[in-house]
This record gives sequence, C-alpha cells and structure tokens, in this order.
Amino acid sequence: MSFTIAVETPLQDEVRTLVAELNAVLLELTPPEHCHHLTVEQMADADTTVFVARDGGAAVACGALKRHEGGIGEVKRMYTRPSHRGQRIGEQIVARIEAMARAEGLKRLVLETGDRHYAAWKVYERSGFTRCGPVLDYADVKWSVFYDKTLFD
Repeated sequence: MSFTIAVETPLQDEVRTLVAELNAVLLELTPPEHCHHLTVEQMADADTTVFVARDGGAAVACGALKRHEGGIGEVKRMYTRPSHRGQRIGEQIVARIEAMARAEGLKRLVLETGDRHYAAWKVYERSGFTRCGPVLDYADVKWSVFYDKTLFD
C-alpha cells in the first residue's frame, strides 16, 4: 500500500467521518466528561494544523498540531482506522507533527491520552515521548495519561 500524508482542512466529509470514528472509540474507553475532543470546526482554527493520511485517495488516519503559548505544541486527534493499524501510520503522522513544530521553533510537544489507550502509548513512546505529569490545563485524573517531548532547550 502506498500512503500519502498531507496538511488538509478538517472541514471535509472524509475527515468528519474519521473524527466521528475516533470519538466513538474514545467514548468506549473513557467517560464522556473526561474526553477532550476538538470538533472539526475547532480543528480548522488558525492555531491548529491537521494531517490526513490517505491510501489510494481514501482518508485512513489523521492527527493534528495545536499551538499554545510559551512555545508548546499539542498533539491532538490522532486516529488510524482499524483496517490500517499496525503499519505505523500514526508514527508517521507524529513525525510530521514534530517536523512542523521544530520548523516553527516550538520548544516542546505535549499530549493527553486515555489510561486504556495502549496502542496510542506505543505510538508516542516509539516517537520519543516520555510520560509526565499533567500538561496545559488538563486535570490530573485517573482517566488521563500525559506525555511530552522536548524539541529545543
């Protein structure tokens, strides 16, 4: 299979469908009050860049870089369709997010994921992220696991 990964608008039906699938998976694993979903409209804000992976033209995965004050970037909305898991597409998207963050001079990447999202942990750890305490304004709750990666001192 031949994949492409590119910056795209989230305001398209294929991306809306990916995000809806992601939300359904997250709600199976985490109580709704502890899910931190960005809507596709929020993902279209100027402070967020969305990457979409395509296989033969069909959208199969996504992820986003959301910028925060203080040189911090946040990895958001990472999802790969079950049909395409195990091919390290998520790691490729994280690499693209990191490359963009470095090019923009961001100092650190952070993220919040769920306490039962084992596959996500693998992606982040293979990408050089380490567990840390709560980041940004996320609450320190049992449902959340936090990661960070220093890009520049």
